[in-house]
Amino acid sequence: MQIILTPTAVTKVQEFMSEHGTAQEAGLRVAVLPGGCSGFQYGLNIEDAPDGEDEVLDIAGVKVFVDPFSVQYLEGVEIDYVSTMMGSGFSFRNPSAAGGCGCGSSFTV
Repeated sequence: MQIILTPTAVTKVQEFMSEHGTAQEAGLRVAVLPGGCSGFQYGLNIEDAPDGEDEVLDIAGVKVFVDPFSVQYLEGVEIDYVSTMMGSGFSFRNPSAAGGCGCGSSFTV
C-alpha cells in the first residue's frame, strides 16, 4: 500500500506528536469513515500504537496506521497540510475518488 505525506504534512504531524509527548510506538491513524456529504470522510488521529490488523507504514519517519477497511480507499492518496486565508488543515488528493464535495473532507468512490 502507498500513501504519500508531503514534506509539509510530515513536519506538521511530527510537530504535533512532539508537542503532545507521544510514545515511541505512536503514529498517525489515517482512516476512511462512512459519512460526510458525499458518503465517506477521512479521519486523522494520533494513536499510541497500531491495532492488531493495521497495516503499518513508515513515511519519512512517521508511522502511519491504516485499518483493513480503509486500505481499499486510501491506495495512492496524497495528504498535504495547507494554509490559506480561509484557514489551515490537512487536505487529501485521492486518485480513487469519483467525486467529492465543496468541504474537501468527504468523497465518493
